[in-house]
Amino acid sequence: MTPQEFRSAVSAAIDAPAANQPLALALLSGMADRPCFVVGRNEQASGLIDRLRLDGLVDDFAAPGSSWRDLPTVSTAQLPADAVVINCSTSISPVAVEQKLRAAGIDAVVSFHDLASAAAGQIEQPEFVRDQREEWRLFEAEWSEIFGSMADEGSRQTLLDVVRYRLTANTRFMQNYALRMKDQYFEPFLDLRAETFVDAGGFDGDTTEEFCRRYPDYRKVHLFEPSQTNMRAAKVRLAGQRDIAFHAEALSDEVGSMTFDAEAGSASAVTSGPGEEVQVTTLDVAVAEPVSFIKMDLEGWETKALAGCERHIRDDRPKLAIAVYHRASDFRDVWRYARSIHPDYKVYLAHYTQGWSETVMFFI
Repeated sequence: MTPQEFRSAVSAAIDAPAANQPLALALLSGMADRPCFVVGRNEQASGLIDRLRLDGLVDDFAAPGSSWRDLPTVSTAQLPADAVVINCSTSISPVAVEQKLRAAGIDAVVSFHDLASAAAGQIEQPEFVRDQREEWRLFEAEWSEIFGSMADEGSRQTLLDVVRYRLTANTRFMQNYALRMKDQYFEPFLDLRAETFVDAGGFDGDTTEEFCRRYPDYRKVHLFEPSQTNMRAAKVRLAGQRDIAFHAEALSDEVGSMTFDAEAGSASAVTSGPGEEVQVTTLDVAVAEPVSFIKMDLEGWETKALAGCERHIRDDRPKLAIAVYHRASDFRDVWRYARSIHPDYKVYLAHYTQGWSETVMFFI
């Protein structure tokens, strides 16, 4: 596929009609005389409560008798055979959710994409869709340039699928993807061996643990995590591993301090609201030795942290595995920055869920 064909395929996805339009229209008009449920505790599901007649929220993990936003929770097994279910899952496993419902005998499954398309602007698109559409409108040519720079067909297909999904929330573009979180950051094309690894956004040590398991010949690991809670968990988890330097700091483009939402688990991030003050450093200041592999998932702070790695990237030319999914502009910003230092970096892309989250851009 050429960059021009990429642009055409993406534009066609935006204009594609809803797959289940008659049922979606019936729901919107109040003419669907069937029990109606919703899946997903998110802003999409919340926005439908006042718009549609809903009988409950499908949640197989909810306590019996519980509710959400005054909607009673039910399990998949409790759904009536004639139920209509609106799938508002968009982040992690929307395809698996739909498959589970159909396996339970629920034939009338309407995706949020179907509903929003049929509503013709009366239902607001998810934030990630609005964000991606504005990106595409303003920077279509640069996205095509990114597509043209991909090193293999798999990366090009991934970019096409991810962009089309982010523009539409249409699950048909994610049918060939699965949850493979254990593989995240560790693709065969990296050819990792005897690495000095930087785990930026180390959370509770899960990525470092997987790295050490897969590549036991590593030289050293530098784990950066500003949350005290997460760092304590990481040290316990990695107690049996060798040559790990724990840095209780956040990475950015300058040394100092900032407010950090430290208790949000894997989503802990810089915040302008309440939080704790944490120390901030740059990789160029914190680590003097050469590094060979840098992984970053910093909840949208990646471009700031990359700017603080310029010396290491320029002098060491490390392999990079950078999360680019938090904002649509991250794809362009990360790609542009890495290639500004090494224009001959080979660029790969991999995706690890069936939704909009967990997309990683690699440079080798």
